[in-house]
Amino acid sequence: MKSLLLAFLFFYLHSISALGSADYDSTTTVSNATDFIRTSCSATLYPDLCYSSLCGYANAIQQDPARLARTAIGVSLSRARHMAAFVSNLSREADYGADPRASAALHDCFSNMGDAVDEIRGSLDQMRRLVAPGSESFRFQMGNVQTWMSAALTDEETCTDGFEDVGEWPMKEAVCERAANVKKFTSNALALVNSYAEKGTN
Repeated sequence: MKSLLLAFLFFYLHSISALGSADYDSTTTVSNATDFIRTSCSATLYPDLCYSSLCGYANAIQQDPARLARTAIGVSLSRARHMAAFVSNLSREADYGADPRASAALHDCFSNMGDAVDEIRGSLDQMRRLVAPGSESFRFQMGNVQTWMSAALTDEETCTDGFEDVGEWPMKEAVCERAANVKKFTSNALALVNSYAEKGTN
């Protein structure tokens, strides 16, 4: 009976020790990943936004710059899609009585945002099919991603150009603010893409 009790205690204490070790390893892994994300985000124009939008994906990103860039592109795609949907809803409302200049600006913005969504989606698809860094194919693929993300950023910037000629329309400020926010996410994603491309081709 005594030997059975001792065996049970040994098993119980060993299990607690193993669980504690696993928790420690898990915490350390996440901590290292978040440190990696914070350091990487320091190379972007909006580091605080970069970190806050990506730290929740630390478990998936780990310390992998390819995963980091891919995740950042995915986040920017989500933001661009939401912006396109927002402008689409406004443009339908604007067709019924709004200032014609506001209506035209909204339609142009929606078109630009739609282009940006397509370009960011293309970038994400390319990142999912990346070959090993250092090869000529890798350079070609990353060149595509950089070109498309740059084009998406340009389209997002162009989205609000038409509103310069729009007067005091109630939704003008909301559209411009949301568009500016989307540009920040795309800019950050492009910076992380550029950083990864540079490391992978040197």
